[in-house]
Amino acid sequence: MALYVEGLSKGVANGGMAQFQEMMRQQLESSMHDELEKLLDTTTGAEREVSKKDFEGFKNLFHRFLQVKGPSVEWIKIQRPPEDSIQPYDKIAARGLPDNVANSLNKLVVVKLNGGLGTSMGCKGPKSLISVRNENTFLDLTVQQIEHLNKTYNTDVPLVLMNSFNTDEDTKKILQKYTHHRVKIHTFNQSRYPRVNKESLLPVSTNLSMNGQNAEGWYPPGHGDIYASFYNSGLLDQLIEQGKEYIFVSNIDNLGATVDLHILHHLVSQPNGKRCEFVMEVTDKTRADVKGGTLIQYEGKLRLLEIAQVPKAHVDEFKSVSKFKIFNTNNLWISLPAIKRLQEQNAMDMEIIVNPKTLDGGQNVIQLETAVGAAIKCFDNALGINVPRSRFLPVKTTSDLLLVMSNLYSLEAGSLTMSPKREFPTTPHVKLGSSFTKVQEYLIRFESIPDMLELDHLTVSGDVTFGKNVSLKGTVIIIANHGDRIDIPAGSMLENKIVSGNLRILDH
Repeated sequence: MALYVEGLSKGVANGGMAQFQEMMRQQLESSMHDELEKLLDTTTGAEREVSKKDFEGFKNLFHRFLQVKGPSVEWIKIQRPPEDSIQPYDKIAARGLPDNVANSLNKLVVVKLNGGLGTSMGCKGPKSLISVRNENTFLDLTVQQIEHLNKTYNTDVPLVLMNSFNTDEDTKKILQKYTHHRVKIHTFNQSRYPRVNKESLLPVSTNLSMNGQNAEGWYPPGHGDIYASFYNSGLLDQLIEQGKEYIFVSNIDNLGATVDLHILHHLVSQPNGKRCEFVMEVTDKTRADVKGGTLIQYEGKLRLLEIAQVPKAHVDEFKSVSKFKIFNTNNLWISLPAIKRLQEQNAMDMEIIVNPKTLDGGQNVIQLETAVGAAIKCFDNALGINVPRSRFLPVKTTSDLLLVMSNLYSLEAGSLTMSPKREFPTTPHVKLGSSFTKVQEYLIRFESIPDMLELDHLTVSGDVTFGKNVSLKGTVIIIANHGDRIDIPAGSMLENKIVSGNLRILDH
């Protein structure tokens, strides 16, 4: 990057700016192509063929990255979406359901994005294999939900997992336990792209292996890669041949993302020419969601606007709850034939997300990524549906995990629903400190999960443990200063309390 910029400044001095820029771009692209060929030459057979396909996608992304001339949106052109382009969920649900729900379900495929690791919560291996409720993992709950649908309506809704090279092997091992469940499970892999040295704009890997230091040279390129990798896997065609028409895509860690029969019915009941090819579920923004992507109208199309695309001068405006009232849950309903058409026409256009990283050795690299929702502008009759907050229940941290493990939710057929005993529908705001970050540490600190039915806000910081059958109500703040420890006694009831200092419960 530095060489590129230095070259540009010389080009400006010589007057031929545009010409020089183009020359530099071509030179960088040519160097990248040479390096990718060298990487391909380090292996043979099937691995080489898979990597060759992946590299075609990467070359296209890299080419577009070099062409970018400033921000991808002009702030002045942003408009609010037209009234009818974001429908309230209640309006969709008011239509009711037909007698033949099974017909609609048999056109559906559930796709879960399963490329992530549980490292942010201190776990090794795929995040989907973390226990979240009654010893059930994210994957267990997903399988239970779909099996329940298939048994209830006598249908054949398959589950498709988009794995990454980080999660594929471990996930496939665990899938054997579901062989007797009434769910067909398919997998395909996201692409594997090379991380790029920030200075030279060349790959950091020297070969295609995933061993040693070289393993750091590769990354899965964001969930926007779903379209190309699904198509390349052959699974897309296979499902279309089976009469499948729509996929419901969501993050596997969003426990609110269950199959919604009303949205599905809305999709399949439209006349063919007016069929909606893409639905994005959005929900009302709160102060906790200010960084979430939102829907805008841009150059006559519905479009996803992410915080990374917002010019610095307008970031506060973007975060405003009054101007941008909704955000993307990443629960998406997408037409399978439309994905096939757009892939074959090479018409899938998604903004590039440049993700800077620092490797363990201190080397600065960039990852070129795309987001699945950014393709909304490519599809016909795209629609936003403003869904209840209950459809967005992601578990990104142990604070989220505490909520879903508590008595705030009841579990039935793999689905979590808010307890009817809670008087207000919003979830409490929970902030657990760094002593709780890793799942193993978090579990040791709770002898049992507290009663949280009447909790509004919980902040815990420092060395704190909870005894059995603790009850938390209203606003509770517990802060153990450095060197102090607080043990909340078994059976305690804390209501609108601040606890600080040092509180040890000694065994007698």
